[in-house]
Order: sequence, then C-alpha cells, then structure tokens
Amino acid sequence: MHLILRTILILFRARRRAKLGFFDTSSVPMTVLVTDIDFAKHLNNGMYLSLMDLGRFDLLVRSGMWDLMKKRGWGPVVNNETISFRKSLQLHQKYSIETKIIGFDDKAVYLEQRMVADGEIYASAVIGTRFVSKQGPVSNAEIFEAVNAVPPADMELPEWITEWRAAVALPSTRRPAPHTWA
Repeated sequence: MHLILRTILILFRARRRAKLGFFDTSSVPMTVLVTDIDFAKHLNNGMYLSLMDLGRFDLLVRSGMWDLMKKRGWGPVVNNETISFRKSLQLHQKYSIETKIIGFDDKAVYLEQRMVADGEIYASAVIGTRFVSKQGPVSNAEIFEAVNAVPPADMELPEWITEWRAAVALPSTRRPAPHTWA
C-alpha cells in the first residue's frame, strides 16, 4: 500500500503515453524519493522490486492488456523473481524502470526489469509472472491471442531461467509444504 499514490499516477499517466505492443519495451521515468531510501541514504533494496511493479503496470496499460485483464477477470501474479544490484540509486537521483518480456514457458511469462540511470544499469531483475482467473491459471496462448501478439521468432527463454525456476520451486498449492528446516 505504500506505493498506492504512485501506482494510481502510473496507471493514469500510462493511458496518455504512446501505445506499446505486448513485446515492446516500457520505460518509466522516476526519481528516488525520501520514502524510498534507507539510513544509508540510497534506494532501499526492498524497494527495487516494489517499484518494478510500476514498470509492469505501465507495460500492461500501454499494451492494452490492463483493460483486457479487467474485462476477463484476470489478475497478474508474480511467481518467481530474482534481482542483482550493481550500483546504488541515491536520494533525488533520476532513473528509469525499463521493462521487457524476455521469454516464456508453460508456467509463466518472464520479464527483465532494469533500473537505469545515465545510460547505466544499476539493478536488473528477472520476474516470472502469470495471469490467473477464477478458473485457474490463464495459458500463454490465451494471453497472446487476447492482446493479438505473436512472440518474436527469435525469442528464446535463456536456459539459466529454466534451471533457476526448477531450483527454487515450491510445492504446488495442492500439495503440502510443511515448515521444517532441512
């Protein structure tokens, strides 16, 4: 909830920005605010992933997917994410959140999101997402058909993402996942 006002602003502004295709790159200009920093006076590591939500919202709205989701009763969920940090973003520093779909498998659509300042990557994350409905997960084929998008012919999910997803997977919600330390 701490980003609710910025979320509303992003959703409002995205409707007035240029349309994007589902596989295009979204870029959202941002500034590090006092509410984003920690005692070291740089963007708090926990804020990066929260702020990256805003980049995904921008892509969803500008590609037309946001309206389709609402119409069909779909909701976006994150099911995996990993982030690497290179440099710290400082208070009042201007940067952009760059968001691009980099591939998909039978379980998720994967995006790379970057925090970029002065043409340099400060942090990069890979986010596994999917859409769900009351009937369960929405297939990628149904998503691509809904937005009238064909994945680029050269789009291939990097092998490390497949390995990473398998390595960090939790049991299905239909199976027990007892809390025990191994």
